[in-house]
Amino acid sequence: MPVRQRAALTTLLASGALLLSTATAHANVTLTQLSTDPFTNSSSQHATEVEPDTFSFGSTIVEAQQTGRFTDGGASDIGWATSTDSGATWTHGQLSGITQWQGGGSFQRVSDASVAFDPKHGVWMIASIPITASLGVPSVVVSRSTNGGTVWSNPVTVTTFADQGLDKNWIACDDTASSPFYGNCYVEFDDNGDGNRLYMSTSTDGGLTWGPAMRTGNSATGIGGQPVVQPNGTVIVPADNANETSVLAFRSTNGGASWSSTTTVASIKSHTDAGGIRSGPLPSAEIDGSGKVYVAWSDCRFRTGCKANDIVYSTTTNGTTWTAVTRVPIDATGSGVDHFLPGLAVDRTTSGSTAKLGLSYYFYPSTSCTASTCQLDVGFISSPNGGASWTAATQLAGPMSLSWLPSTTQGVMVGDYFSTSYAGGTARPAFEVAFAPSGGVFNQATYTPSAGLLAASHAHLSALTPAGADKPVPGVTSDHAASPVPLTSR
Repeated sequence: MPVRQRAALTTLLASGALLLSTATAHANVTLTQLSTDPFTNSSSQHATEVEPDTFSFGSTIVEAQQTGRFTDGGASDIGWATSTDSGATWTHGQLSGITQWQGGGSFQRVSDASVAFDPKHGVWMIASIPITASLGVPSVVVSRSTNGGTVWSNPVTVTTFADQGLDKNWIACDDTASSPFYGNCYVEFDDNGDGNRLYMSTSTDGGLTWGPAMRTGNSATGIGGQPVVQPNGTVIVPADNANETSVLAFRSTNGGASWSSTTTVASIKSHTDAGGIRSGPLPSAEIDGSGKVYVAWSDCRFRTGCKANDIVYSTTTNGTTWTAVTRVPIDATGSGVDHFLPGLAVDRTTSGSTAKLGLSYYFYPSTSCTASTCQLDVGFISSPNGGASWTAATQLAGPMSLSWLPSTTQGVMVGDYFSTSYAGGTARPAFEVAFAPSGGVFNQATYTPSAGLLAASHAHLSALTPAGADKPVPGVTSDHAASPVPLTSR
């Protein structure tokens, strides 16, 4: 297990200035706080931030997250943080024009932030899902920035559905100049009101207008889709099925004019994480410079009795044929450590056998814990060779008590998904860190390592079992029963 040490936290003030704080996290890296919850409305929980996503292009990184989490879905607004120097310094703020709490929006709350960049049109985008007072979800929207990610427009509507049940959107853009569909951007979402039916919508003008919502070739249902775009313009979308019992994938080879039927990447063997924390095996998908796609999720197939989750992954070069499920060797299979909520990164300036991978994740040092005894930590591990071998794991934050986390109808929450991005050769995960509440106010915000995380050289690899050497435990079945009701991640 990683050694727990004290680390100073660097707090980013609302003015954008940096100030060293005396707060302490039991981890072995210095962290920078990216943003803060400025809201005071009594209808949601403060100070809380959950579920960050990041995207990087060149030296710019943009992060977005829910700010001021409601117990029964969504947040007071979407917050953002932007760095133009590969994560050395940051500015931050809140999106305007979505909710009634910020900039004159009409919605009560908003959820599911996702970030992308369109270099053809010079536009950063944050996609999100506004929510009405009755918790209906009529639309997916995109906020745009044309100045590098520090000034954001009021949102543009991607789509509106009559049944008020849209969920779990994700956005990606074709950023390869030689691609025949360079500058196309793609938003994925599902219609929870129709069994989590999967949809895609495409923009060709920098997110100003969006095409019709289109189903997959087989009208598949699912949740948590994350589109990635290969250099040749092919869009590949890994997603879970609606009950999170298998990973699916579908694709478009014609710039979003049509979408294929889904293929099965792998079954999911899911351990229910202890303590009532909100978690699950939603995928985290990334792509290397050659177009090789990686998709990671939490899975217990390598653990006797399915008593804890590893982070596992599969890869493809075409979206239809996927490799066997491989375990990331964070620790030994008999360790009793439970891993979940992965945020995978691939350095897109690297590829193949020298692809740099970075993986952040949450974990319990002991899977046998309860709501009052579970200690929540954040870890990181990397590979300098496309997953052929991995470094020793590093603890980034924790331990956190579950009582420090905001509540939801599906358990206490740090997020349903997480993200890591490479910029300037270093990995920049974004994750939530909680401290003990004070005076009835939470203290949970988004952090990143202050100096970034380097992928180790081959000479400093972990002595743990190389990736791919483990075999699934025969007869392992999930201890998480498939829900007969479509799941929702709001």
